[in-house]
Amino acid sequence: MASSQMIAPSPVPPPPRQPGRLRTKETLTLKMVSSQPKYDLIREVGRGSYGVVYEAVIRKTSARVAVKKIRCHAPENVELALREFWALSSIKSQHPNVIHLEECILQKDGMVQKMSHGSNSSLYLQLVETSLKGEIAFDPRSAYYLWFVMDFCDGGDMNEYLLSRKPNRKTNTSFMLQLSSALAFLHKNQIIHRDLKPDNILISQSRLDTSDLEPTLKVADFGLSKVCSASGQNPEEPVSVNKCFLSTACGTDFYMAPEVWEGHYTAKADIFALGIIIWAMLERITFIDTETKKELLGSYVKQGTEIVPVGEALLENPKMELLIPVKKKSMNGRMKQLIKEMLAANPQDRPDAFELELRLVQIAFKDSSWET
Repeated sequence: MASSQMIAPSPVPPPPRQPGRLRTKETLTLKMVSSQPKYDLIREVGRGSYGVVYEAVIRKTSARVAVKKIRCHAPENVELALREFWALSSIKSQHPNVIHLEECILQKDGMVQKMSHGSNSSLYLQLVETSLKGEIAFDPRSAYYLWFVMDFCDGGDMNEYLLSRKPNRKTNTSFMLQLSSALAFLHKNQIIHRDLKPDNILISQSRLDTSDLEPTLKVADFGLSKVCSASGQNPEEPVSVNKCFLSTACGTDFYMAPEVWEGHYTAKADIFALGIIIWAMLERITFIDTETKKELLGSYVKQGTEIVPVGEALLENPKMELLIPVKKKSMNGRMKQLIKEMLAANPQDRPDAFELELRLVQIAFKDSSWET
């Protein structure tokens, strides 16, 4: 049951809700420990209904990592955690623009074990059963936690980074190329993200050697993702992910494709979400989240005094012509056409992730006249 990377249950109260440095006692007790502790938690950097994220340090190397602690007290939490684990653990290689899962540790009360995909561990199988049945399949008196050890990103998310700076053509170009590369990689690995948005795109600045370099983006938060089975097809077939039809309407409304609202969609829904993000980034289109009151990057359609998600508006009127650009006086013709195709009401009219990556590279490097 025990492993060399263990998590000691904390007898002290949970850390403060606002991100900040842990008190000394909590730093000592809230860490992955055994006879030789592997990680020390430094501070809380984020908290939500899904879990808590800490900045941590690997003792042997002093390298920084992010540790996400997820309490498995409800079937919804278990399903989100397992979806993220299945997606990230299914990737056999790394990509610089996709968050990397170092390891996942399962804790039940004071017992822990390293979790692996397809494990026959009774604890792991109880979580899988909970996810499938939608009800707790283990003793509710026990405290179950999943700890994800991942890349640490020190620059916040894409919203925070871009909205705290003036628009910059070089940054826009870099971000578009990084995001299209990440999406092509995910789709090649049969993963549909299903919740692409600036909040789920993290910024890593720690490897910047000069001020001339742009930060590295990391697509993160795979709690709603879906790994598509090859179903006998060649797993290397690049378009197979676009033949994997899903029916669960999920995501964040301002980034959801029209077909997602209907509950019948493929990986082309990710293309639509990225189209919303790129359009909003190029024109700095923002809206205020009604719950958090936070300013967010995201394009939309205005209907009277109300703003409506583009996908919802296209569902109501598939022939609606999107006004691109909406704020700028002009936009490069090829860029404008590509965004319109990414946001096509019919998913078959959208480019796939591989065509998208190629066309963005061509716009960035072969068309010097394009403007952001």
